[in-house]
Order: sequence, then structure tokens, then C-alpha cells
Amino acid sequence: MANRSRKLTPKASKLNQPPAGAMKRVAKKPQKKLKRGSWLSSMLAIAILLSSASLIMAFAWISVLFIFNPDQVSWLNKILPAWAQIPLGKHERPQTLKQIQLDLSKKNRIFGKTLPLHQDVKNSFLLPVFQQRANCQSDCQELVELRVYERSVELEFKSQSENYYYLATQLPITGPEESFVIFPLLEEPQDINTPLPLTEVQRFEGETPSPGVWFNLRGQRQQGTGAIAYGHVVYYNPERTNLIQMLSWTSPNGQLPKWQQVTGDGTKELVVDQTVGLEPHLEVYQVKPLKLFLKPIQLEAITLKSPVIKDSAYQNALSIARSGLWTPAFEWLKFIKKQRKGILPEAAQAQMDLIRLHSQLTKTQAQKIWASPSQEVLADLIDGRWEKALQVFEASPHNAQEVSTLLKADENRLWNRIAAALQVNPNRPEVQAWFALILAVQRGEGHANSWLKAQPKITKDHLAYIQGLLARLNGEGTSQISSTHPSQIVGTVQPITQVTNTEWLQPNSPADLKLTDNQVWYQVEVSAFNDGKRWLNFPFENFNPPKTDAAKFFWKTLGITSDPEIQIVVWLPNGEQKITIAAIKAVQLRGKVLRLLAAGPKIPENQNDVLQPKPLALTNAALEWVQPSPIPLQELHQQNPQGVKVILSSLWQSLQQSGEVPAGAIPSFEQMQEKLGDWPVQVIDLTNNAQPEIILTISPEAIASLNQPAPEIQGKNTEQRRDRTIILSDRNEVIYTDFTGNYLQKLSAIAKLSGVQSLALLVENAHNYSLRRWSEKNQRFE
Repeated sequence: MANRSRKLTPKASKLNQPPAGAMKRVAKKPQKKLKRGSWLSSMLAIAILLSSASLIMAFAWISVLFIFNPDQVSWLNKILPAWAQIPLGKHERPQTLKQIQLDLSKKNRIFGKTLPLHQDVKNSFLLPVFQQRANCQSDCQELVELRVYERSVELEFKSQSENYYYLATQLPITGPEESFVIFPLLEEPQDINTPLPLTEVQRFEGETPSPGVWFNLRGQRQQGTGAIAYGHVVYYNPERTNLIQMLSWTSPNGQLPKWQQVTGDGTKELVVDQTVGLEPHLEVYQVKPLKLFLKPIQLEAITLKSPVIKDSAYQNALSIARSGLWTPAFEWLKFIKKQRKGILPEAAQAQMDLIRLHSQLTKTQAQKIWASPSQEVLADLIDGRWEKALQVFEASPHNAQEVSTLLKADENRLWNRIAAALQVNPNRPEVQAWFALILAVQRGEGHANSWLKAQPKITKDHLAYIQGLLARLNGEGTSQISSTHPSQIVGTVQPITQVTNTEWLQPNSPADLKLTDNQVWYQVEVSAFNDGKRWLNFPFENFNPPKTDAAKFFWKTLGITSDPEIQIVVWLPNGEQKITIAAIKAVQLRGKVLRLLAAGPKIPENQNDVLQPKPLALTNAALEWVQPSPIPLQELHQQNPQGVKVILSSLWQSLQQSGEVPAGAIPSFEQMQEKLGDWPVQVIDLTNNAQPEIILTISPEAIASLNQPAPEIQGKNTEQRRDRTIILSDRNEVIYTDFTGNYLQKLSAIAKLSGVQSLALLVENAHNYSLRRWSEKNQRFE
């Protein structure tokens, strides 16, 4: 069976095999199918591998983004189910402005006005956040936080109709302590830890140190009739995307910090004005690098504490500057710099520039016209004008008594200056005189005489001269002062050579009118005077003196009985004022013109220069000068944008009408602001309605800088090249202008008159001066 089976098997196999030709055909077909299937399988495998690699790379990239910046993959939340949402951790979802505002309101916070960090406020901005103060009457929104927002650039939010913003950084804000704010006004510091509120945020405009943006956070505290301004300076660092509080500041006179070129090194400095009265005090801060990652710069104050140059002369100059003698110190430093061939170390030059800045203020004060002798002496002594101050002291017994009162009330500010000047030069007679005077009024005349006699190099003549000054402190001549009102007279003055006795009224008539040595006659044409009850102005139509004792009537009505002296003010070609004291000798009334005859030393000649102000005559008690601190027009625009637009438009029209600029279309506001933005303006209430007016005074150089004058303009007479003033009311109406047909009209000063609530304008006209006050009835200055 087995053998059989083995034999049958091959045969059976052969029976099942196809023919040979068929074998070949059948064998080829399966081979083709295997090759095609292999190719498809390979392609499919490659596709699967590539897809897997792409998915792996995509997942890897998303993982990297998720680790380092989850916000970048927040768009996936839009397609993922709720259970699979990607957690964003500490990163918040971006919000629209409306959403930010709503979120703040839920936290009882107030959404402030956004401020740009770059040119386009849509990309990033600073947001001040306020809160409501409890039991508040004014400025009730208190700043509590600053935030920086940046626009989202993710596709999910970038494609939306509204902009979405991320909170990039924030800075909590607390106002400065009250003790810091009022410190400049106190003799001794007080420990008052109460923080004062900050109510406004402003961006410093114009050129500021870059890169970065500077902001001023400010508040205001009422102090008597004025207000103290205070605040913080905050810097936004775009490289680190952070906010840094750089400085706290306070200004007793209400001035805001400003970036100003002080040292001339190409980078502006931050100037904080802490001036109190006539005492100048400017803090100047330089931007210095700092090796800190989050705070790469700092504000460093220029100080005079330590001299940079180890030189006795330089040290002495800094010593008298620290005492407040800014102008003498600056003159000394100029001499030292000249000796060093105009080269000083950078730090020494910064100290010199700080002193120069203060000297400019004290010089300006000393050159002003002051209403009282004590004010004039104070301004002179602060500027180191010892001789000029002595001239005012010696001018009259009345002056001596006023100055004595000033020295008694001095709380070391004058004493320190005089002592510092003596330490540098102990043998200067004028300084010795002032040291003896202040020593006499504060410690007694005996102390003053003992000190004088102890001076080793004082001569007999100087000793006798100073002792004569001390005798004036005893009040000689005060018994002659009458109880009638003081003279308050303003007028125009000119020298005259001949005087006829019969043309003038004198109380001691018919005494001859005679001059003493070195005196000349002056004729004063009165513009206005106070009769003890009210002010009267030229022309004097209803002024009817009695037929008998007319001279005594004039003496009493004009107040000459109590104060026969009158100041004659002359402006020198360099702009400095020269004041001469004259005595009123006689009076004359012809028609509607009232004149005075005065005798005094010869004044410098005006040389008929129409560009110089006319000589001015006024008595000591006539006026109290008012000089509001100027601010740049650009800064005023932030406070009163509509008013600045009106004043620029009115100014340009006036310049065109007067021929200073060519006629034609008025430039756009942006163009005018670019040209005029740095011009100084003054803001003060002139109409007695508790609303400030805007005063813009334009120098001829400023006008010339606007454009090159056309040939037809160059032919104009020289009177047109004077300073011009335009005043805009709180309702944005021009209420005063020097741009009139009479080119000799000029606003000389703003003054407060005794017994008059509103301020007055002292206006120089073609032939005289006039005082103009605001008429509520006629709505104009009259």
C-alpha cells in the first residue's frame, strides 16, 4: 500500500499540471501583480512616514510655544472642546478697551485717558487708573495705578473688528508725603506722613532723553493764596517693557518740571523750579547710566556740595554760590574758565551751568522796577549788587526805615550771603556796610560798632561813612512825615533846562526854584495818580483846584506832603534799568495836563532811540508789579487746546496785517504750533472774573525767525521792530493787542494798584504812559 501510494503520487501531480505553454503564461501574471502592489505599498508607507513627521514637528512647535508663551497657542481653544482647553496659567486673555473699562469698573476703579507710548496709540498705550476719593470737594479722582497695554498680534484676535490688548506691565502709585511737598516753605522740616493725591498724568512732549517715554504725575495743594504743585516722574523702558518711578518733585510756585538744555552736552536735563518769592532754587537732574537690568538709567541731581576742581578759587566760588550769591559766583567761575583756556571737566561745567541758571533769575529780578525800596534792596542784595542797594537805602529817611524793617525780619538768607562774601573778601567796604547794618538792627548798634572797629584794614573814612549809615537807622526825618496818604503817581519824564518860577505852584511860594550841585530839572507829565480815595487818569477834566492855596491843595491831593520823592526809571541800550531818585518841587496844571517839576541827578540820555522805552516816573507806593511765570505755548496747549488754537490764528492774522509775515492763507494749526510751540506765554486773571487770560509777548527776533522779511516789509520804519503783546480772554477773544496802526504802543508791565481789585496794564504810547483797567461795563481795557 505504501509503495503504491508513492507511485501514484507523481502521476497524480502530472495529471494536475497544465500544459507547458500555459505554465509560462500563468507564471508571469502573478509577478506583475507583486511589483505594482509593492510600489503602492512603498508610496503609502512613505506618505504615512511624512505625515507622522509633520505631525510630530507641529506638535513639537506647539509644545515649545506652550512652554514659553502660552498666549501664542490660545487660538486652539477656539476649536478644542471645553474639557481639552489649553490652560494659559498666569497669562490673561487679551481684552478690548470696553472689556478693560468694564473690568476696572467692577473693581471700583476709573478708566483714565490713554496716552501713547509710540506714534500709533492703537499698538500700545499707557492707561492711568483712578479711584474716587472719599469726602472730596475738588480733584476727587486719585491716581492709584499705571498700566501699559500692548496690542495682541495673534491671528485669533488680529482678525477681529476690535483691537485686543494684553496687560504688559503695571505700577502701583502713591502720592508723595505732605512733609516732602511743603518742605521748601518750612524753616524746619515737619514729619507729616500723609500721602497727597495725584490727579493728573501727562506725557512730557518735545525732545526728551531717548529711548523711552517720560511721564509727569502731578497733584496740587492749596497754600494761602497760591498752590503748590507736586508729583512723580515716571519712565517707560521699551526694551524691558517696564515702568520706573524715577523722581518725586515739588514746586512751591506751582511750576511743572520741564526738560531743558542746561549743560550743553546734547542731552536735556530735567529742571524742577522750587523758587520761593525772590529766593531762586532750581533742581537740575541729569540722565545717567545705571548697570541694572530693569533700570538702565537714573536721574542724578547736579549739586554744589563738593568742588570738582581742587582749587581754592573754585572752592570759594562754590561757597558763595551755596550761600545764594549766584551772579558773583558765576562771574568768578567765568574768570577761572578763561584762565583754563575755556576747558573745564564735565562735572565742573555742570556745576557752572547750574550757577548760571540761578544767576539769570537773580539778574532779572534786580533789573525790574519794584514798588517799594525794601523790595528793590532785597533783589539787589540777592544778586550781590551791594553799591546799588546802598544807594536806595541812602536815598531818603523813608527808604532807610523800610530797609531797617527788612533787615530785622531777615531769617539768615541775607546774613548768610553777606557773611559768605566777607569770608571771601573781608575788606570790601560795601559788604562791610551791609554786615554792620544787619548786625545793628538784629543785635544792636553797639555790636555793629565793636565789629567795625575790630576790622584790621578799615580806613577812617570808611568807618565814618558806615557809622553815618548806622545813624540813619534811628529814624531821622520820620517825624516830618504827614498823616496824609502816600503819593501814588505815574507819568512820563523828560529833562528840561529852563524853569520860570511864575509858571509853577509851590507850597512855599514865592521862594525861588534852585538846583544844588550835580542836579538837573525834570518835567513829569502825570498819566495817573491816586487822590487817597480813587485813581484819576489823564486827561484831568474835572480836576478843579481852589483859587486860594492851590499849591497846598495839590500837595495834599497828590500825597506829596507825605512823600515828595519820585523815581525816574531809564532803560539802557543793554536792557538794564537805571533808577534815579528825584524830589518833587512844584506842580503845574494847564488845561487837562498835570505836570510836576522835580530835581535830581542827571540820568543817562535816551538818544531818541524809538526802540527803547521812554523814561518812566513813579513814586514808591504807586504800583506793585505783577509778573506771572511764563510757560511754553506747547504746555498751555495741553491745558487749553481751543484757546491756543484761537490765539495762534489771531496772532498770525495780526502779523499779516502789520506786515511781519506775508499775506495769504493762514498755516495749519500743526504748522504754527511747530514754529511757535516754544514761545513763552503768561496766564493770569486780568478781568477779575476768576478766569485766567492768556498773554503772549513776541520779541522782534522771534518774529524774524518765522520767515525772511519780504522786500516791502524791510522798508517799514524801525518802530515796527518792538516787542508786541496780544491778550486773549477766557472766552478766546482778543481783548488787547499791540498790533495796531500805532506801532509805538507797547505793553510795558502788569501792575496792582492800591485800592483796586483788578490788575492794570501799564501801556507805553507815542508820547506818554497810561494805566488801563478792565471795564466790566464796556468789556475792554480803558
